[in-house]
Amino acid sequence: MSPALVARSADLRRLRNEGYEIAVMDGHLVLSHVPYLNPNREVKLGTLVSELTLAGDTTTRPETHVVRFAGEQACDASGRPLAKIINSPVSEQITPDLTVTFMFSSKPDAGYADYYEKLTAYAAMLTTHVAAVDPDATARTFRLVDSDEPGSPFHYIDTASSRAGIAAINAKLVTPRVAVVGLGGTGSYVLDLIAKSPVHEIHLFDGDDLLQHNAFRAPGAATAEQLRQRPKKVDHYAEAYGGMRRGVVPHPYFIDESNIDELHAMSFAFICIDEGGPKRHLVKALEAFGIGFIDVGMGLYITDDDAIGGHLRTTTSTPTQRAHVWEQRRIAFEDAGADDYASNIQIAELNALNAALAVIKWKKLRGFYADLGHEHHSVYAIGTNSLVGDGQT
Repeated sequence: MSPALVARSADLRRLRNEGYEIAVMDGHLVLSHVPYLNPNREVKLGTLVSELTLAGDTTTRPETHVVRFAGEQACDASGRPLAKIINSPVSEQITPDLTVTFMFSSKPDAGYADYYEKLTAYAAMLTTHVAAVDPDATARTFRLVDSDEPGSPFHYIDTASSRAGIAAINAKLVTPRVAVVGLGGTGSYVLDLIAKSPVHEIHLFDGDDLLQHNAFRAPGAATAEQLRQRPKKVDHYAEAYGGMRRGVVPHPYFIDESNIDELHAMSFAFICIDEGGPKRHLVKALEAFGIGFIDVGMGLYITDDDAIGGHLRTTTSTPTQRAHVWEQRRIAFEDAGADDYASNIQIAELNALNAALAVIKWKKLRGFYADLGHEHHSVYAIGTNSLVGDGQT
């Protein structure tokens, strides 16, 4: 199946998005896994084959109302042949693995407007009789569709974007290389969110092992066996998200002066670390490289009535707006004491929210989301459930 053909053809895209197994084979549109009844009233799976008329690189109105069918003689619930649609038996090889056996003909007065209408009409003519034998039988299998789109980072097609009709908007997120520095609670959720976007490479920087406490504030569910092996965080997440996509690159070490130049090739960076000293050096380097970044942070505490309060911070720095980081001290570069850092409260839903706010802002920068405020710093307060950005009241 040509991804470009489906993307540009609303009827083919609708067939795929609604779960039909379609393919283009030797110039024909093929719909597989169509349930029908044979003369013994047994449920079988057949294949509908239609001519495919194109106008350049998109489909146009079908030239003919007939389709070919690969399978046994299709019958109704009583075992009688579907004489109203069976035109004649044929024997025609479409591909080495597909030979059609019948010609179907059913022409509405106005013909078929597109291939969605044509293929779903014939599928319904077959499956409506199957319901009497197997009510759950359907041609809408939602079978996994592998991605063969050149340059796509995904192993299978992003049908979520095409179903929502935002494929063109989603293309704004195509980015060469994004860095996630720090794979703790918030950084791991940043990875989880941007892994679903068409970033070609996501580079992970963290020298820590994945330990038991990490599993309780990170996406997914690490197994006990995985934790016993003490993998590096970056290796664990690269493997986890490697099942969905290519280009997740682990760097099992911390960023410091010896390797800071590795960030020079990045298009954008998410800073998800707490230590002030390394963060200061990282921010200055990204500014010198001309790279935009988002820094995240949480300040939580236990209240007098034994609840957790505090705030989540999201600070953005771009080549056109950086002064606020230093002049307004939007990012804290002071190191917390060892005891304070060791007892730093981390709650999964707050990590996830902090990450979501950061990724939403990144998507605003890319033009994916509307951005009327153009804020470069925002704070979410837990106790008042308020989100305030710079320039806002």
